[in-house]
Amino acid sequence: MRGKITDILFDESQINSRVAELGAEINADYAGRDIFGVCLLKGSIIFCADLVRHIKVPIRVDVMRASSYGSNTESSGSVKILQDLDIDIAGKDVLIIEDIVDTGRTLHKTLELLTVRHPNSLKVCTLLDKPSRRVEEIDIAYRGFSIPDKFVVGYGLDFDEYYRNLPYISVLDPNG
Repeated sequence: MRGKITDILFDESQINSRVAELGAEINADYAGRDIFGVCLLKGSIIFCADLVRHIKVPIRVDVMRASSYGSNTESSGSVKILQDLDIDIAGKDVLIIEDIVDTGRTLHKTLELLTVRHPNSLKVCTLLDKPSRRVEEIDIAYRGFSIPDKFVVGYGLDFDEYYRNLPYISVLDPNG
C-alpha cells in the first residue's frame, strides 16, 4: 500500500448523519414516484448501499462503471465506460449515485450517455464535491460535502484500489 493518511476530513459519524439527511431529501423530492438508481462503480458502492437504506420510496438500482483515473491521483482526461446498465431507463426517474465529482469529466460523459436514453428525469447525488477542480459543468441535485482540492480516500474512494475499506474520508499524501 502506498501513501500516507494525513488528515481525517469526515469521520464515520459525520458521514452516517449526512447520508441519512440526503436520503430524507430524496424521499421528499421523489414522494409518490419510483426511482431508478445508478451506482457508479467502484467508488460509490459503499455510499450507494448506505444511501438506499435511507430511501423509503420505491427504488431499483443498477450499476455502471466508468473510469478516468486508473492508478493515478490525477484524472487522465480520457473517460472509459467499462460497464453499462442492464436495464432500459426510458421514462424513468434516474438518480446517479456518485462518490466524488472532481473535474466532472467522467460524470459529464455518463450524463451524456444516459440523456440520449430518454429518462423522465436525470439527477445527480454525490457524496463529495470538489468544485475547485471542475472542468465540466455538472448540475448536482444532492451534495453530501464540498471538499478542498486534496486527494481523498476512504468510504469507497481509493488510491490504486487501496483504502476503500476505511470508515472515514481522509486526505492521502500519495508520496508519504
